[in-house]
Amino acid sequence: MDLAVNLTPSDSPNLALDHPTPNECTKIWTNTSIAWKDSLTLPVYLIESQFLTTVPLAAMEGMTTWILVDKNAAPDNRQILCSCESFRKRALVSDAEGNVEDCIIHGIASVFCPPEYRRRGYAARHMAEVAKALYNWQTQYGKCAGSVLYSDIGKIYYARLGWAPVTNRHLVFSPTQSDWPPKARRIYEKDIEGLCQRDETIIRAAMAKPDFTAKKREDFATRHVFGRIPDAKGAIASFQGKDVWAIWTHRYYHHPDTGAGENVLYILRLVLEGDKTANKRVSNNPLELSENGTAEQVSALQAVLRAAQLEAHKWKLDHVKLWEPTPLVRSLIIQARIGYVEVERESESIASGLWYNDDGEVDEPPSWINNEHYAWC
Repeated sequence: MDLAVNLTPSDSPNLALDHPTPNECTKIWTNTSIAWKDSLTLPVYLIESQFLTTVPLAAMEGMTTWILVDKNAAPDNRQILCSCESFRKRALVSDAEGNVEDCIIHGIASVFCPPEYRRRGYAARHMAEVAKALYNWQTQYGKCAGSVLYSDIGKIYYARLGWAPVTNRHLVFSPTQSDWPPKARRIYEKDIEGLCQRDETIIRAAMAKPDFTAKKREDFATRHVFGRIPDAKGAIASFQGKDVWAIWTHRYYHHPDTGAGENVLYILRLVLEGDKTANKRVSNNPLELSENGTAEQVSALQAVLRAAQLEAHKWKLDHVKLWEPTPLVRSLIIQARIGYVEVERESESIASGLWYNDDGEVDEPPSWINNEHYAWC
């Protein structure tokens, strides 16, 4: 029987967003496992998917699963034409006068249309409905400024639907085998909250200046692969009364014994205190450098990045990736003579945003600062 005979057209008024039942969640996870189970088996991936609904970012209504269905069909007996997740996140916006406002954005993840339903307009209809729904979703936590996603199908498709891409560059470092740098100190899980508070204070101060131009998933994967979890969540080093720190996560796309060469230590966030080039619009010129910095800054940053390279080697990861370093950080890396390859992402993890005006309509995008891996979803 031709599948199309039993399908509701993508422009039908009978199509609507809904939230899946537990059985439908299992069906979604089973379908998406082909694309996203990484190094896990299907049974373990299903356990992980359920587990990830309980971590802090997802718990307490932080995560919402959306499905496109025929509204006349019964739950557990309906075709899930497309699905995605949204994660409510805190965000800061500021205007030209430096007025900083707390708000929320929704990070959209796991957009998936089963192969048998593709090229029929369902994904576009689904995303259009999601864009409309998110403006008023969970606004008891704050005004919604927009939504972001990280495209793995290039820049064009989601841009046509309203999610405009921003700059998407990162540096790739190789793992290294050496002693832990004496200048660097390990960051443990108990240290992260305090560093985040310091970081937010720095960002708020920078945004107040007028006219400025996946830890739980990591623990699950490393425990499954190695039977233990990493103690070090990052590294920190001091210079001239200030600190530079990096918080990282281990990502296994394949079991390390396969030798696939694609596993990554992602630096989620790198902070260099006193960096006047940070928290500003990203230049379109990747070669633009700032002041040279000091020898103490070079030494401290070098220790932190060497620690990341050592961590990658220790945990059998193939690359260290740092998204969108500031001009000063880039200059210090060159001075430290740490070899790297620069990548302009064109097809994967393309950071894209859709922004609302006060009427809930799609608006011109603002400047997106700190497009680092911590915001990925």
